[in-house]
Amino acid sequence: MGPGLGLGYFLLPAGGALSLTGVITGNGTLIGLSWIMWVLGILLLFRNRSRRPADPRELAAAAAAGDARAVRKLRALALTARAEGRPDTAGRLLRQAVRAGDVESMWELGRLVEQREGLAAAEPWFRMAAEGGHAVAKRLFRPGGALHPDGAGPPA
Repeated sequence: MGPGLGLGYFLLPAGGALSLTGVITGNGTLIGLSWIMWVLGILLLFRNRSRRPADPRELAAAAAAGDARAVRKLRALALTARAEGRPDTAGRLLRQAVRAGDVESMWELGRLVEQREGLAAAEPWFRMAAEGGHAVAKRLFRPGGALHPDGAGPPA
């Protein structure tokens, strides 16, 4: 939900309450303010509704060019795809974000691979995330961690 959508859903009932208060008290100013709130709420809802969904190809190109917002949107699309039971799409989107250097996507891709193929297959993604500074991934490689069988850990 975008910020305008949440605000739109707030303004409509708040405008209704303001309007009702204005009618009960006979205050025309409150009624006028309520109309402004209703109009703004409806406009915000329509604005968000008319936005087209993000195109993953455009996001990947923008992410490759260094757009951090595009990288975050790619990761969000990937997590949505994973939650909807589309792990192949999630993996493809996460790989695009990883190519842009997103450490959180490295971690998420490791989690996705671990769910599908096991911890050993996910190790390169977790190692990449740990080397990028991901705190939870680093913990996998510390002594006693799940991925510390050979004693080699990522640089501190």
